[in-house]
Amino acid sequence: MRLTKLKLAGFKSFVDPTNVELPGQLIGVVGPNGCGKSNIIDAVRWVLGESRAAELRGESMQDVIFNGTTTRKPVSRASVEMVFDNSLGRAVGQWSQYAELSVKRVLTRNGQSDYFINNLKVRRKDVTDLFMGTGLGPRAYAIIGQGTVSRIIEAKPEELRVFLEEAAGVTRYKERRKETEGRISDTRENLARLEDIRQELGTQINRLQSQAEVAERYQGLQAELISTQQKLWSVKLQEGRSDAQTSAASLSAAQIELEETVARQRNIEAELESLREAYYTANDLVQTAQSAFFSINAEVATIEADIRHRQETRRNLEARLQQLTIDRESWKQRQVQAEEDLVRWTELQEHAAMRLAQTQEMLERAQEGLPAYEDAEREAQAQASQFRGELSGLEQRLQVAQANRSNAERNLARITQQIERLQRDEAALTPPDADQMQQLAEQRESAAMALAELQEQQSLAEESLSGAEQALQDANEQQRTLHQEFTQTQARHQALKQLQERVQATGSLPEWLRKAGLQDRPALWQKIRVSSGWEVAVEAVLRDRLKAVACGQQDLPELDRCFAEPPSLRLTLLMPEAAGASAPDAAGALMTQVECLDAQIKPVLARWLAGVVTAPTLADARALQSQLADGAVVVTPEGHLLDRYSVTFFAPDAGDHGLLERQQELETTQARVDALTLPLEAANARVEAARVALRSARLSLDGLRQQAQAAQNEQNRYAIEFEKLAQAVRHYEERARALNAGRDEQLAEQQAEQLRLEEQFALLQNLESAVAIAQSSLSERLSVRESASRALRDARDAMVKVEREVQEAEFSCRECQTRLDDLRNQARLSVDECRRIDDSTEQAKSELEGADGDELREKLETALTLRTEKEQALAEIRDAAESKASELRTLEENRMRMEQQLEPVRARINDHQLKHQAAELAAAQFEGLLTEAGCSPEQIEVLLGSIADLKAGPLQATITRVQREIEAMGPVNLAALVELNSALERKTYLDAQSEDLLLAMETLENAIRRIDRETRTLLQSTFDAVNQHFGTLFPGLFGGGEARLIMTGDEILDAGVQVMAQPPGKKNSTIHLLSGGEKTLTAIALVFSLFQLNPAPFCLLDEVDAPLDDANTIRFCEMVKRMSDKTQFLFISHNKIAMEMGNQLVGVTMQEFGVSRIVEVDMEEALQMRETTVG
Repeated sequence: MRLTKLKLAGFKSFVDPTNVELPGQLIGVVGPNGCGKSNIIDAVRWVLGESRAAELRGESMQDVIFNGTTTRKPVSRASVEMVFDNSLGRAVGQWSQYAELSVKRVLTRNGQSDYFINNLKVRRKDVTDLFMGTGLGPRAYAIIGQGTVSRIIEAKPEELRVFLEEAAGVTRYKERRKETEGRISDTRENLARLEDIRQELGTQINRLQSQAEVAERYQGLQAELISTQQKLWSVKLQEGRSDAQTSAASLSAAQIELEETVARQRNIEAELESLREAYYTANDLVQTAQSAFFSINAEVATIEADIRHRQETRRNLEARLQQLTIDRESWKQRQVQAEEDLVRWTELQEHAAMRLAQTQEMLERAQEGLPAYEDAEREAQAQASQFRGELSGLEQRLQVAQANRSNAERNLARITQQIERLQRDEAALTPPDADQMQQLAEQRESAAMALAELQEQQSLAEESLSGAEQALQDANEQQRTLHQEFTQTQARHQALKQLQERVQATGSLPEWLRKAGLQDRPALWQKIRVSSGWEVAVEAVLRDRLKAVACGQQDLPELDRCFAEPPSLRLTLLMPEAAGASAPDAAGALMTQVECLDAQIKPVLARWLAGVVTAPTLADARALQSQLADGAVVVTPEGHLLDRYSVTFFAPDAGDHGLLERQQELETTQARVDALTLPLEAANARVEAARVALRSARLSLDGLRQQAQAAQNEQNRYAIEFEKLAQAVRHYEERARALNAGRDEQLAEQQAEQLRLEEQFALLQNLESAVAIAQSSLSERLSVRESASRALRDARDAMVKVEREVQEAEFSCRECQTRLDDLRNQARLSVDECRRIDDSTEQAKSELEGADGDELREKLETALTLRTEKEQALAEIRDAAESKASELRTLEENRMRMEQQLEPVRARINDHQLKHQAAELAAAQFEGLLTEAGCSPEQIEVLLGSIADLKAGPLQATITRVQREIEAMGPVNLAALVELNSALERKTYLDAQSEDLLLAMETLENAIRRIDRETRTLLQSTFDAVNQHFGTLFPGLFGGGEARLIMTGDEILDAGVQVMAQPPGKKNSTIHLLSGGEKTLTAIALVFSLFQLNPAPFCLLDEVDAPLDDANTIRFCEMVKRMSDKTQFLFISHNKIAMEMGNQLVGVTMQEFGVSRIVEVDMEEALQMRETTVG
C-alpha cells in the first residue's frame, strides 16, 4: 500500500478542508517554525488510533479540534482521512479486494469518536488490525516524531521488544494469545464459581443426610430423658430429707457451745476496761515529759548551728583576701605590657602610611596610560570584524551557488527519469469494463433490499426473544418464590405434626387406650381453639386434662373391664353426656378465650374452667387477688396462677409445653400449604410455557441471523466488487490526467532547470575570485589586531599589580589603627580593675575582725546540762507507762482469743441453718416436681424405695448428655429427603458442567502453547535478521564502527532487546555515552533495519536530521533514497540537504495567525526559506 492523499478538516491548526497530494516516494514538508508542520504527523498518528492526548501534544483528546483564533470561531468536529493505493492487494482480510483504501477518523465536541474504512463505520480495533504487523500504528516504529529518536534508542529493553514484534508480524499472534488468555481467565472464573457451588451443594447434602439421621434418634432420646428425670428428682428428694434431719441435730449442739463462750468473754472485757483507764493516765505523763525534752534539745541544736556558721564565714574571708592579692598582681602586669605594645604599634602605623602614599601615586600613572592601548585594540578589532563579515558573506553566497548548481544537476536527472517513467506509465494504462460495472450495481441494489427486509425481521425477532427471556425470568422468579415458601411451610407442618404425634404416643397410654377401644378418639386439645396469647394460660389451668379422651355410654362396659388394670400414667376420660347445660361465660373469664369445636364437650370444659378469670399482667392479677372468692383463680398469659391465698408460678413441662400453640400453628401451616398448591402448579405451568416460547424465539432468531449474515456477505461481496471496479475507473481517469499534466509540467521544468544551471556556473567563478582576495586582506588585519591586544594585556597586568599593592598598604594602616585602639582600652581596663580589687580587700578585712564566737560556747554548755536532766525524767515516766501497756496487751490477747473462738461457732450455726433450710426447700421442690409429673404420694414412696442404689451424679450426667444431644440435633427437618434428592440431581448436572469446562480450558491452553511455539520461532528468526541488517547499516551511516542487538533474557517471548553501538574509534560501554547526533544515527540504523525485514507502507520523519551535521545528513539522505524503493517517506526538515532529497515538497504556511495552509514550494523557494529561518 502507498499513501496517495491526506485530507484534514478541523484538526488542530488545519481548520479549513485541506488535501495533501502525495504522489511520490520522497515527500518533504517545509515551512517556518510554528506553522503546523508537525500537526501532519500528529494527524496520521491520530487517524491510526492514538488515544493518548500527551502523544498528540495535548492535555485531552478535545485539544485536537480547532479551538478558534481571534478572528475565527471554534469548530465542532475534527476529521482526518488517509487514502491508500492498494492496487497490488496487500491489505489484509476483506480489504485486500479494494484497489483504493480510505481510512478516516472523526471526533466531535461531545466526545464521540468514529472510524471509517471506505466510508464504512468500523471499530478502532478494525483499523489497528488493518495495519497490524506492517510497522504502522500510533506507537509503531514507522512514525518518528520530534524527540522519538532519542526515546527509541534510550528505551527500556522491554519497550524495544515491541518494535521487534511489530517487524516480525507477531502482533496478531499476541492479540490471539491475549484473547485466548481472556477466555481461559473467564473459564477459570466460571470453574471457580462452579466449584464453590459444588462445595456448597456438597455441604448441603451432608447436612441433609445428618438431619435424616437426627430425626431417627429424637424419639429414643426423649423417652430416656423423661424416665431419667423422674429418677433424679426421687434421689434429690431422698437426699433433701436426710440432709434436713442431720443439719437440725448439728444446729442444736452449736447453739449450746456459743452460749458458753460468750459468758467467758464478758468477764475478760470488764477487767480490760479498768486497766485501760490507768494506761491512759500514764501515757499523758509521758507526753508532757517528752515535750520538755524535745524543747531543750532543739535549743542545743540551734546554738551548735550558729557556732558552725561563724567558723565557715571566717575561713571564706581569709581565702578571699588571698585571691584578691593574686588578681591585683595579674592586672598590674597586663597594664605594663599594654603600654609597651602601644609604643611599638605607633611606629608601625607611621611606616604603613608612607607606603600607601607611594603606591597610590604609581596607580594614578598606570591608569592615565591605559586608554591609549584600549583605543588601539578596538580599532584593530573593528577592522578585522569588517573584513571577516565580508568574507563570510562571500562564502555563504558561494555555498548557496554550489548547492544551487548541485540541485539543478540532480533536478535535471530526476526530471528526465520522471518524463521517461510517465511515458511508460501512459503506455501501460488499460480502461476497465463499463458493462460489468452496471451489472454489479444492479446486483448490489438487489442484495441491499433483501438484507434490509431480513434485518427488519431480525429486529422483530430480537424484540420477541427479549420479551420471552423477560417472561421466563419473571415466571422463574415467581415459581422459585412460591416453591421456597411451599417447601418451608410443608416442612414446618410435618415437623409440628410429628411432634404432636410423639406427645400423643408417649408412654404406655396408647396400649391401654387400644385395649379400651379409644385409640382413635381425639384428645381434648384437638377439639378446642384458644385465642392467640392465651395458650399457655389454658395449659397452666387444665394441665393433664388437655389430653383427656372423650367417651360415651356405649364405651362403659369395655371401660369397666379395663378399670381393673388402670394405666401407669395419668389419663383423664371425658364423659360429656353426664354434664348438664353450662352457664353463660362471665366477662373476663378464661372460657371466653376458648372455642369448642365439639359442642358436647363445652359443658365439661366450662366446669373445669369455672372460676378462672384472666389478667393481662402479673401486676393486674395481684390487684385482683384480694377480691377473689374462695376457689376462684386468676391466670396471666404466662400461665401464673393466683388464688386468694397463694401464687403459683408456671414452669413448662419438657414434652407437653406448647401443645395448643403447636396445634394452632399446625392448622395455620396446613391451610397455607393448601393455599399454595394451586398457585405453585400454575407457576410451574407458566415456567414451562415460557421455556417453550423462549426456545421457539431463539430458533427463529438464529435462522434469521443466518439468513441476514448470508445476505450481508452477498451484499458486501457485490459492494466490494463494484467499489473495486469504480475505483479502477476513477483511478484510470485520474491516472491518465495526472500523467499528461505531469509530462507537460516536467518538460517545462526541464528547460527552466537548464537555464538555472548555466547561470550558477558563471556566478560560481566570480564568487571564488572574490573569496580569495577577502581571505588575504583578513589575514593582514588579524596580525595587527593580535599586536594591539598583546600590548593592552601587558598594560592591564601592570595596573592590576599596582592596585594589589595599594590594597595591601591600606589594609596595613587599618590593622595598625585597630591594634592601637585595642591596646589603649586594655590599659584603661587594667587601672580600673586594680582600684576595684583594693576596695574589696579593705571590706574583707573589716568582716574578718567581727567573726568571733566565745559567748555562743558558754550558752551551749548551760543548755547541755539542762537537757541531761530532762532526759532522765522522761526515761522514768516511760518505764511506768510501758508496764501498764504490757498488762493491757495481755488482757487484750485473752479477749481476742475468746472472740476468735466465737466466730467458728457462729459460722457453724449459720451454716447448719442454711443447710437445714436448703434441704427442706430441695425436698419440697423435688416432691412438687414429681407431683406435677403425675406421681401420687403413694407412687412417690414406691419410687423412693426403688432407687436405693442410684446416685444423683450419674443420673444428672445422663440427663445432661441426653439434653445436650437433643440440643445438638436442633430442629428436625422432615423435608430433608426431598431436598436431598433435588440436591443430588443438581450436583450431577454441575459435575458434568465442570468436566466440560476443564476440557475447554485444556483446549485453550494447548492453543496458547501452539501460539507461543510459533511466535518463538518467528521472533528468533526476525531477531537474527534485524541484527544482521543493523550490523550492516550502522557502519554505512557512520563510515565504520560496529553495532548489534543483545537479548536480555533466556526466554525470547518476554526477554528485552538492548542496543550496543560503538562508532569508529570509540569503545563506549553503553548507548547513553553517545552524543545526540550519534544516538540519532543509531536509531535511524535500527529503524531502517526493521524496514529491510518488514517494509512499512510509508514512514514519517519529523525533523529527524536536526542533530546531524552536513556529512552525516548526506549519508542519512542517501540511505533514505535507497529505502524509498520499497517504502514511501514523508519527512519534515529545515535542512537544505534533506530538502534536495525530496521528489516533492509540501509547503506549510500560517499567513493567518493560528490557521495552517498548504502551498506549492519549489527547491529555490525552500532554500530561501531555510536561509531566512537561519538568519
